[in-house]
Amino acid sequence: MRVAVIGDCPLFRYGVSRLIGTAPDLHLVATVPSLQAADGNLHRADVVLMDLQQSPPRLAATVAELRERGHAVIVTSSAAQIDAAQAIRAGAGGYLSRQAEGEELLTAIRVVGSGRSYVSAPAGYLLEESPHFTDREQDILRLVVSGATDQEIADKLCISKHTVQSHLDRIGEKTGYRRRSDLTRLAIEYGLTYRE
Repeated sequence: MRVAVIGDCPLFRYGVSRLIGTAPDLHLVATVPSLQAADGNLHRADVVLMDLQQSPPRLAATVAELRERGHAVIVTSSAAQIDAAQAIRAGAGGYLSRQAEGEELLTAIRVVGSGRSYVSAPAGYLLEESPHFTDREQDILRLVVSGATDQEIADKLCISKHTVQSHLDRIGEKTGYRRRSDLTRLAIEYGLTYRE
């Protein structure tokens, strides 16, 4: 899997580049301080890991531009949770806190590169439980955000895949959302990110 890193912090770029270099299944194709500096170096990247100090609207525009170019995008930030929701809404496949450990970052790259979603958030950004979803629906939404498939959710919660799909149908009826990307955005907005 080919990975590009865009970050305005030289130490971030260096550290992440070294980390990616330790993973035999990942190949770093570019490391640049900005999208403008990338020139044509990004065209081979499957996943772009982005850490830029930008306003939320500008960040969303950068994510949208990268998605239009065909890249899967992961945003890392220490900003408030709403930035995660905005990044996902703009098309990012993943959102990581800057406090994430190296192994989690590599996992996020693999998950997002495979077409699924991955979101982490510091516990301090979690909101109160939403009154609109049952406890089980909240559990399922948290696992959707973490990128789990229906079967993985079933295994984790010790229920059948059919039961998972029934819960997802009910969530869809309540919200009007059925696509994984929409459910991920919704869950982030409600603070339903995965907790061990």
